[in-house]
Amino acid sequence: MKKNKNNIISDWISENGNPEIDIMVKHNLAISTKLARILKEKSISKTDFAIKMGKSPSEVSKWLSGTHNFTIKTIAKLEYTLGEKLIHIEKEYKYVKFYISRTERSKKSITYNFMSSYAS
Repeated sequence: MKKNKNNIISDWISENGNPEIDIMVKHNLAISTKLARILKEKSISKTDFAIKMGKSPSEVSKWLSGTHNFTIKTIAKLEYTLGEKLIHIEKEYKYVKFYISRTERSKKSITYNFMSSYAS
């Protein structure tokens, strides 16, 4: 059976059937696609970007191929250098609710209570 050279990654995933690898490859491809789009939009060449990153042009090509396993450190440096987000992580917010209640004994005495909860 002849394999399509354009589907090497898809073929490998189909043959090995590891869902974790599938997720990793999809994330890597999404990051590399977004990186390529940002470079194109900002008219930054691979060579110029490699210089800005302190990397070789061949490493930038590897990043853009979608086969590179990005570390969080590399993603952070890419985002900092580009001034753009490559991945989005929702922030967790802490909500604090204050309410005031008066005690029955004295109308002058006020008790402050609060409840807190988390949301993403």
